[in-house]
Amino acid sequence: MMLEDFLETLGHRIHASCDNLSEAVEKCEEGGFDIAILDVNLKGELIWPAASALQERGIPFVIASGGHVEPPPAEFADAPLLEKPYTIDRIAPVLERAAAAA
Repeated sequence: MMLEDFLETLGHRIHASCDNLSEAVEKCEEGGFDIAILDVNLKGELIWPAASALQERGIPFVIASGGHVEPPPAEFADAPLLEKPYTIDRIAPVLERAAAAA
């Protein structure tokens, strides 16, 4: 929730917030947004299928992590990483990096 508050403060609109991998993949396949922030672990499921869906559609994304996770698969190694603690000062540059790479 804090991340969503920070994003709105920075002038972004939240398209969707997903609680599980299947919902995240569905939203990624639907599109309708400019950039995504993917939490590495959604209730025990790794987010890589959603990252693949975004990559196939050319939608930039950020990988969010609480730390202490395995490195992302090679195909996502260049995706910007946002690690906790999330702060407004850390979010803006990561989003800019992701958008510039698209």
